[in-house]
Amino acid sequence: MTVPQRQTRFRVEGMDCASCAAKIETAVRRIPAVTDVGVSVVAGTMTVTHGPETDLDGVARKLGSLGYKASPLTRTGEKAPASGHVHGPECRHEGHEHSHDNDHHAHGGGNAHDGVPPSRASNVPTGDSLHGMHGHDHGPIDGPWWSTSKAKLTIVCGAALAIAFGLSQLFPQTQPWGFIIAMAVGLVPIARRALFGAMNGSPFSIETLMTVAAVGAVIIDAAEEAAVVVFLFLVGELLEGIATGRARASIRALSNLMPKTALLESEGGTRTVPADSLTVGSIVMIRPGDRVPADGVVLSGESAVDEAPVTGESVPKRKEEGDKVFAGTVNQEGVLRVRVTAAAADNTIARIIALVEEAQESKAPTERFIDRFSKYYTPGVMVVAALVAILPPLLGGAEWNTWIYRGLAVLLIGCPCALVISTPAAIAAGLSAGARRGLLMKGGAVLENLGKVDSVAFDKTGTLTEGKPKVTDIVGIGRDERETLRLAASLEVGSSHPLAVAILAKAEAENVPVVAASEAGAVGGKGVVGTLDGVKLFFASPRAAGQQVMLDEALTTRIASLNDEGKTVSVLLAGGQVAGLIAMRDEPRDDAKAGIAALRELGADSVMLTGDNQRTAKAIAASLGMEARAELLPQDKQKIVGEMRATGSFVAKVGDGINDAPALAAADIGIAMGSGTDVALETADAAVLHGRVKDVANMVSLSRATMSNIWQNIVMSLGLKAVFLVTTVLGVTGLWPAILADTGATVLVTANAMRLLAWRGIRDA
Repeated sequence: MTVPQRQTRFRVEGMDCASCAAKIETAVRRIPAVTDVGVSVVAGTMTVTHGPETDLDGVARKLGSLGYKASPLTRTGEKAPASGHVHGPECRHEGHEHSHDNDHHAHGGGNAHDGVPPSRASNVPTGDSLHGMHGHDHGPIDGPWWSTSKAKLTIVCGAALAIAFGLSQLFPQTQPWGFIIAMAVGLVPIARRALFGAMNGSPFSIETLMTVAAVGAVIIDAAEEAAVVVFLFLVGELLEGIATGRARASIRALSNLMPKTALLESEGGTRTVPADSLTVGSIVMIRPGDRVPADGVVLSGESAVDEAPVTGESVPKRKEEGDKVFAGTVNQEGVLRVRVTAAAADNTIARIIALVEEAQESKAPTERFIDRFSKYYTPGVMVVAALVAILPPLLGGAEWNTWIYRGLAVLLIGCPCALVISTPAAIAAGLSAGARRGLLMKGGAVLENLGKVDSVAFDKTGTLTEGKPKVTDIVGIGRDERETLRLAASLEVGSSHPLAVAILAKAEAENVPVVAASEAGAVGGKGVVGTLDGVKLFFASPRAAGQQVMLDEALTTRIASLNDEGKTVSVLLAGGQVAGLIAMRDEPRDDAKAGIAALRELGADSVMLTGDNQRTAKAIAASLGMEARAELLPQDKQKIVGEMRATGSFVAKVGDGINDAPALAAADIGIAMGSGTDVALETADAAVLHGRVKDVANMVSLSRATMSNIWQNIVMSLGLKAVFLVTTVLGVTGLWPAILADTGATVLVTANAMRLLAWRGIRDA
């Protein structure tokens, strides 16, 4: 019998580098019944998969012994042992094969399996009793950097070093004890972390290397250099923490978009309530200038809503009755009454934050490789350093102090901190930058692989097109165009049929007054009839209209021409005469052509896969400059995607995440177009929140920028080490340049990764 697995999510304070994450992961994996651990440095979270008997307080105490403060964010929730449904790179396609019921919001909570939202974390014990159990100098970088325990330790160590230097000038006899004391101020917490790390499975941590090097320097009478090395190490950690805090703040800033209060309609009036207390079905009033407090549907009112904070869309969108609005967006003009459709824990912003945090916990392929590499690299460096210190004196009779000094310098140069952080820092920054532009990617593997895409298969309806027909042509025959539109619209008043909605929208846009026709009704399979101003009207398909009146050759040719453009044509008869034609089509999105062109510039071909008829598909595809495959069933789309992959293409499938599920699963990368719906966020590997075709190209571009950044980081970290390794062995540089090389490389790599936070997407031509 398989033991059911549970997952618990922790907030971990004090993590700010990959070394921290590695130590935590190694230590927690050693706890009995823990089967998996996911750690996100940027999010400051850890997700533990464990059996029901696991002592969660023991997990927190374990982290406390390492110098970190841990508190549970969620209740434990059972996880089906065989489902494998984890939002990580290893099980990319499972999400397409599992159904999602309405009660299961994988990203509505802090965890993909327990469904407990971040906003409910306040109801969970915070673990404050653990505070003070550790002496770790790490601290959260949420407030001013100088107020953190890490900054205070660095300042105290620097002051002690300055005092020791002053005493050495005034009272030379105080040396080397002044520098030894100054070194001890910073080294004791570092050595303590090294000891507990070794006890918990991480003997080759950067703290171990630093402790060995500093103590060794004192032994060979280089106490001054040892003190400076420890101080510079603390400075490097502080800078690293500040940079990581900045990345963390870039996602946390999303939560600041949420207003604290909302105007709730109650007992015939309104009252101010906390925004996070709103429940599904509540009705709220949103005034001009207010932020929308929750996802919802407009009940009444009309306004322009600025969605840029959530989607990056620069132009405000018109909202009227029946339209969706999203939490965190800004109402600009009129008063809106909105019915809440998602509680605070499940709104768009909460789910974006949860998705990005979970994505950051899943390691990218490059990151996993570097982790494996560093496991051998770090002990290898210690062996090389030992050989540098021992072999020349033993074999060549060289001076012991000189070569031990050089061996210690090699030890410091070999610290893999910069190398280990090179990938996760860039991945975290890339995921954060994408999320702020409405591009959601489930994990580093997806972000890495998007850059390989060279073929993109698009669905048509709702993906390349708006998903709703629009009036494209009005042809006056017996009546002029305006009158033809007025008469047709009079027959459609009150109808919710998509074609009727399109005609009524066109009449409103053209300021055509519409009066409902009398005796209006549908004629099954043919059209609609009615009477207006004593004139009998019939609005029908060309075939049905042709059964009542003769359509001349010129008119038939015009209808055929419109059909060839992929348009649906209806004929309006008034008093037994042809009044005019109205043509409609599901038009391409405004940016569809530019989006396909942007993909072409990136070297990716595009193809349309649709169940629509050949004529419509080819007309739309021709206008966008792409190939079309039409009249396809879902299994046909899946087969075509498989054939594309078989030719060696790396294929992304873009669809609505519902009827395209088989093709999404068959592709290398599945991308859902949507507006933050459950399906869009849960089904595919990635989601384009505000439905811009160009954002598919933006995803590819962001991936390539991120991978370029990763390789820059790897080259910088290894290049600096190689240079200083050679110069140290040759005796050109010593301990100070060694620690500067390591600290400098770490800061450079982190700063370079943070550049991705400024990514703004492909510029409009």
